[in-house]
Amino acid sequence: MKNINQKQYTNPGPEVLVTLLDPRSQVAEAYRTLRTNIQFSSLEKPVKTLLLTSARPGEDKSVGIANLAVTFAQMGSRVILVDADLRRPSQHTIFGVANDQGLTGTLLSAGNAAQNNGLARSYFPVSELPLVQTQVPNLRLLTSGSLPANPAEVLNSALMGELIRRLGEEADYVLFDAPPLLAVTDAAILAARLDATLLVLKAGKTSREDAREAKDQLDRVHANLLGAVLNNARPVRAKYSY
Repeated sequence: MKNINQKQYTNPGPEVLVTLLDPRSQVAEAYRTLRTNIQFSSLEKPVKTLLLTSARPGEDKSVGIANLAVTFAQMGSRVILVDADLRRPSQHTIFGVANDQGLTGTLLSAGNAAQNNGLARSYFPVSELPLVQTQVPNLRLLTSGSLPANPAEVLNSALMGELIRRLGEEADYVLFDAPPLLAVTDAAILAARLDATLLVLKAGKTSREDAREAKDQLDRVHANLLGAVLNNARPVRAKYSY
């Protein structure tokens, strides 16, 4: 488990990107440590697609995945951040970009094209992926797009599986933001399709029962749970400074 003493935000915007705005801070260093732990979590099969989720709403998982994406990009890796929270998306607000076609629009367009052309399989040409270049070099964002009536079915579709594969060819790391596990089934569906999952817990908020149930849900879909990230923990005073 990695402790990150992240501030609490009600309506997160660009100010939450502490890894970009204050890269020498203790919080930014904690995110870099988390990045390193992920890199070396499995040397036989390196993690390429990663999900960050939480047990309940309000545990800052969206802020966490945004900062983690920045740290991967800062080391020169090609990173795509996907806002797959099709209930309450926030990555477009965090990075200050428009939420236009996004994930749902991409899947709809690909599905229509495959049907019209009689294709058994949908393709996602790089030039047609609505990836937004963020203010962080090497980091592109696929926003949520419009909110569908059936988010779980969208994320469980064959089209989504093909898109995950295509994004993996386009980047070194593909990070996914998803709704809380105990609220809806969306995150469990995604976790089963990705290389690994991190569970965000919030000190003073996440109960042991919720954390245990969230882990059980991930186990039931045979997700690769790397570990947990503890937010809002009491900071530890450093013994040494560099």
